[in-house]
Amino acid sequence: MERIPRSTADEFCQRIKPQTKPIYVRDSQVKGLVLRVMPTGSKSWIFCYTAPCPKKKWRERRKGLGPFRYGRNDSGGLSVPAARREAERMKNEVRFEGADPIEDRRRQAMKSAIEQESQVKVADLFERWVATDLINRKDQGVEARRMMNKDVLPFIGRLNIKDVRKGHVTEITDKLLQRGVNRMAKVVLSLIRQMFRFAVSRDLLESEPTAAISKKTVGGANVERDRVLDEKELRELTARLRSARLEETTFLAIWIVLGTCCRIGELLKARWSHFDLQVGTWRIPSENSKNGKEHLIALSPFVLNHVQRLHALTGPGEWCFPASRKDGYVCPKTITKQIVDRQRSTPGHRNRSKQIDSLVLPRGIWKPHDLRRTGATLMTALGVLPEVAERCLNHTEENRVKRIYQRYTYEAEMKQAWEKLGQYLEKLHGVKKPEAWLEKALKENYVGQNKNIEENRAFAEKFKNEKEWADLDITKTYCVHRPTEKDYQCKLPSENFRRMLTECYKLRGGGD
Repeated sequence: MERIPRSTADEFCQRIKPQTKPIYVRDSQVKGLVLRVMPTGSKSWIFCYTAPCPKKKWRERRKGLGPFRYGRNDSGGLSVPAARREAERMKNEVRFEGADPIEDRRRQAMKSAIEQESQVKVADLFERWVATDLINRKDQGVEARRMMNKDVLPFIGRLNIKDVRKGHVTEITDKLLQRGVNRMAKVVLSLIRQMFRFAVSRDLLESEPTAAISKKTVGGANVERDRVLDEKELRELTARLRSARLEETTFLAIWIVLGTCCRIGELLKARWSHFDLQVGTWRIPSENSKNGKEHLIALSPFVLNHVQRLHALTGPGEWCFPASRKDGYVCPKTITKQIVDRQRSTPGHRNRSKQIDSLVLPRGIWKPHDLRRTGATLMTALGVLPEVAERCLNHTEENRVKRIYQRYTYEAEMKQAWEKLGQYLEKLHGVKKPEAWLEKALKENYVGQNKNIEENRAFAEKFKNEKEWADLDITKTYCVHRPTEKDYQCKLPSENFRRMLTECYKLRGGGD
């Protein structure tokens, strides 16, 4: 077959007629360039070359360059000069660079397919992280999912994990800082970092995008809270709580936390089956404690008094602090919101308490966890050994050697510590056993026998000079059934007894 000539090459190729079998016409200028003419009449360029082969020394390879184009009217394809230039380029790559165009193309296609299969979206990575790691946390990752769904996934959830850059992460944290939630920004950064480190450990990434971001650049350095309520503030708090219009359960929770040094979350998750009101103990199960260890608290009389009052309110149910709109316990943030709301200085917030400034104390904002710190501080101030106070807080011993070899439980010392703290708070709170006049009234069986206001008034006249009414919270605190010699059991007041005490209070110059 005649070769493609140097000149008038396009016209020569155009005149070639198809036959019953494919025709291969070699070029006279570029070795390896071939025009293939199919029986259907289609014409295309092929570049033939030899490449090294493991089994054989060399093997012939054919690489298609594209269809033949004649004239400017043809759409696409290569003219003879264009085909010669492309063939020369590939010929040089094969000769001088050792390239194999067909093998290179196959490898590139395989690499692209692998990359396509290995593409992982951030949202998919998060779900895998939740199912593998977060599910083992105490809340099964509920809080982490809430924060990620709100502040992270809407922005980067659809991105490939390999495309996420430091700028994407800082954009998320900057928006949180602009909202004024600096601590939330740090928590979200920590969650993003944990998620991408999980990807690195699973060989989905070579490096994670938050490595160059420090928490100091996101909301500043961490500041340890050191808020402790002093004695003056505790006295003021006692007075302010009565006018803050808190829910009764919140009022009781504040004093229980302060008297036991427990975490507010541990208290709100408590069930009545965890309490033994006869013995005076509260068992915090391992699933409710922060360090995963069971903790037994000996309830002082002060705390037991408040727990019994709480039992009178929620005792028929399973939970000590039941949720109002669903089954289970109340949201752990409920108490904190009620307390912080009453320390605001500006009114006008929707769905917030109108009792602003009602719980403001001289030394600044306080939160429920500060009560735990205050209780521990009071313990050591009352002479409790720091080692015992740490056990009351259910902290894990940091010294590994001591943790392994010193197995004494300090149960007796811990009980004494809670007793000391309870006695201090009882004195501070003004809680007293029934005075002699009330004890005398109970023994004379006045309770439950007064049928009308006149009898109650006569009773009040008889005992009005034997009581300092300032020490008595008639409507809430002192509601006592007929006691034995050494036992005073707090109960909710009967309506008759409440009316009787109110009459006494009026005669002493008080209001309703």
